[in-house]
Amino acid sequence: MGLVGATIMAACLATPLTPAAADPAPQATAPPGMIDALERDLGISEQQAVQRLANEQRAAVAESRLSTTLGSSFGGAWLNEDASKLMVATTDAAAAPGIEAQGATPVVVSRSLEQLNAIKGQLDRVAEQARTGATLWYVDVAANSVVINAPTQEAGDALAAAARVDRNLVRVQVSAEKPQPFINIIGGSAYYIGSSRCSVGFSVTRGSTPGFVTAGHCGRAGSRTTNPTGTFQGSSFPGNDYAWVAAPGNTPTPYVRGSGGAMVTVRGSQQASVGASICRSGSTTGWRCGIIQQHNATVTYPQGSVYGLTRTSACAQPGDSGGSFISGSQAQGVTSGGSGNCSVGGTTYHQPVNEILGAYGLTLTTG
Repeated sequence: MGLVGATIMAACLATPLTPAAADPAPQATAPPGMIDALERDLGISEQQAVQRLANEQRAAVAESRLSTTLGSSFGGAWLNEDASKLMVATTDAAAAPGIEAQGATPVVVSRSLEQLNAIKGQLDRVAEQARTGATLWYVDVAANSVVINAPTQEAGDALAAAARVDRNLVRVQVSAEKPQPFINIIGGSAYYIGSSRCSVGFSVTRGSTPGFVTAGHCGRAGSRTTNPTGTFQGSSFPGNDYAWVAAPGNTPTPYVRGSGGAMVTVRGSQQASVGASICRSGSTTGWRCGIIQQHNATVTYPQGSVYGLTRTSACAQPGDSGGSFISGSQAQGVTSGGSGNCSVGGTTYHQPVNEILGAYGLTLTTG
């Protein structure tokens, strides 16, 4: 594991990922168009895509269980490149048998996820005041470390110094990545806020009121939308990048527009593991897929920092903001921003949907 000398304590699992003995067989049926998109964007075969989705479903269940049972010793979890192995980190070597019993590979690390998140929290607290020029920081569970992305080493060092974090626990990565919110002041499809265009995330209800979640930078509370007609009821940006729009008179559906316009049914909102495949839908670039790289990343846009984002290798472009991120049939979040584009490839961040639902007391529309 490089920075921390983590020790893999069990042999790597062969494909497919081994389920816990009590687990039922996974539902391997993929939403329409998802297999084709995974083949295209991940460069894998149809059989590999189907197997990957099944493995990822097992991994999400195992990670959820282990994060609870391991408690304060849990160091995070991630899938390997082809999603055949779920690696689960722990600071307690005695926990290895329990991890193996869930079909995962234990990795002994020096720091728990709680400790790493606390270090990242120190960076979050000083970022706005420090204005160091760092553009992104996150917990890298596979490296058991916190990473700061910055245009120069000096900019990354300045943020670490301002936060007074132990430099042995933080790695500065020099990068030209400059995330920008994906909003476009050009008309198109999806929904509009005046002359601006963004993308619907997921259908929701609050009580009997239908609506949808989207990115906070798309509009402020009170802003009016068209196609569908609605009103922003709550919006947070920067800090967060989420909002919800009440759209009375419209019918909420459990669908996301997938490849070629096919409808993908949303079944729930269980968070997928680091290393899992993920697809996003937006009004500019349509259906695009990639891999979850990190959860709980902090991004600094020109307007300020946004916390708790998930970083992915799926591409996006202006106008895709607010659009859906989905893994299998599970809603993951709404598009915030990123770098690059779908011609050369890029990195895109989403605000986790469960945080939005909790913030506004919303119910996700599922099929």
